[in-house]
Amino acid sequence: MKKNYIYILLACYAATFLRVFLNNNLIVSIIGSLFLGFFISKRWSLSKEKIILSGFFSCFTSFSGFIYFLYKILNQGDWIKFIITFNFLIIINLLTMYLGFWISRKIT
Repeated sequence: MKKNYIYILLACYAATFLRVFLNNNLIVSIIGSLFLGFFISKRWSLSKEKIILSGFFSCFTSFSGFIYFLYKILNQGDWIKFIITFNFLIIINLLTMYLGFWISRKIT
């Protein structure tokens, strides 16, 4: 049990490092969605699923980065840009996640 927590912690460290290295919310979001779709199509054990999904992807694609990006737009008072950007990000990420899922299914 403790070993799983260490693996989750290491996955969080790796994801955080990659997020800081890339330093672009849109790119991080798209890459994260693609790989998330790829990995959710696989059958994993519960411990591997927690390590990958809860450890790595929750730190890599952090929701707070997404919200902060939208907050900066909203803070400028441009509601139209906010609504367009919000919908664009959601649609692009869903399509990218589906693409990752589709690629994974075609490979196996």
